[in-house]
Amino acid sequence: MSKLLEFVKRIEPKKGTFAHTVYDGFFTLLYTPDEVTHGGTHIKDGVDLKRTMVMVVIALQLCYVFGTYNIGHQHFVALGAYEGFLDGFHLKLFFGLGKLLPIFIVTHVVGLAIEFYYAYKKGHGIEEGFLVSGALIPLIMPPDLPLWILAISVAFAVWIGKEAFGGTGMNIWNIALLARVFVFFAYPTTISGDQAWVAGVTSTTPGGEAIYGWYHNLCNGIFEMFGAATFEASAKVVDGFTGATPLILAYQGGWDAVTQVYSESQMWWGAIPGSIGETSKPLILLGALLLISLGIGSWRIMVSMIFGAAVMSLLLNLWDATPFMTVPWYYQFWMGSFWFAMAFMATDPVTATSTNRGKWIYGFLIGFIGIIIRVLNPAYPEGWMLAILLLNTFAPLIDHYILQSNINKRLKRA
Repeated sequence: MSKLLEFVKRIEPKKGTFAHTVYDGFFTLLYTPDEVTHGGTHIKDGVDLKRTMVMVVIALQLCYVFGTYNIGHQHFVALGAYEGFLDGFHLKLFFGLGKLLPIFIVTHVVGLAIEFYYAYKKGHGIEEGFLVSGALIPLIMPPDLPLWILAISVAFAVWIGKEAFGGTGMNIWNIALLARVFVFFAYPTTISGDQAWVAGVTSTTPGGEAIYGWYHNLCNGIFEMFGAATFEASAKVVDGFTGATPLILAYQGGWDAVTQVYSESQMWWGAIPGSIGETSKPLILLGALLLISLGIGSWRIMVSMIFGAAVMSLLLNLWDATPFMTVPWYYQFWMGSFWFAMAFMATDPVTATSTNRGKWIYGFLIGFIGIIIRVLNPAYPEGWMLAILLLNTFAPLIDHYILQSNINKRLKRA
């Protein structure tokens, strides 16, 4: 390992060049710093910001694995083929990879290109924040999102939402959510309706044709060598299929409409249409537990967000004015992206509150307001994106009043 380190240091480009900026970014990702803080500090730790961000990325990996496979599963369910979750395993897995990898690559190429450029112009090392944003953005997008729209949304989020405010640690709003909110407002038809959530078909209506290209033909050649099933170019969407998510069905006809299409087990384990990484609740909760155990994710925000969502759902159950309001409060947690938003979005340490009491208030209001938007908004029956961005805006104000209250109490004691 020492010889490898010596070799890497020998090829270090001249400082002040763009090449050195790129080199420094990869070098510090691969190797921990060989220095500790100087001065009168009491804590010496080799875990820098890059290592912390990497742990968040690791917590997302189960969502990536399941999301990749579920893209393929929903595609074949639409075609009426391999409807058992593990049926046609190789076809579903390779189809999902063919959809997710381009999304992942475009996200990182665009985002890191902007980060590298600004690091070079500012004359400092590449910052680590995009490690997490780049891992989150693919998971919160529809699987059939056009790549050029994705590229624009990532550029907007990193350029306007982050670098304009000073870079990593200075942004007001969650970067991944800014990318999604850009798509939502600039290209709403690509992130709403039934079509967005099922990839690889011309239409989710009966008779819609499967869309296969050179990648699938290449896979077919490999599958045929092993006598395995192949992608069928003549496949069409079957009668009776709906690509509607549980939330859309709940808005149209309440919980009964949801359970006519999806079972509670399907919704909990995640074998349903939706954003790539949001559907499997148990895997998201495993990631949340990892973040809590490492002290990266705030359990206060998570718990208070659950309480806020439950309280608002109970109030809407009492109101009982629309089909969506009749959905039992506890089933609100079976649908949509609540758990993903709770575990990986609301707990962003840069944009969330920093005081302990402020975290309780912040999380509760996200849950409370998110359910309001989800249930009462006919254009978009989901609310966590907008609720979190709204509370990101007010997080500094919440902390300010908490700190001011503590100062006033101490002044009275003095």
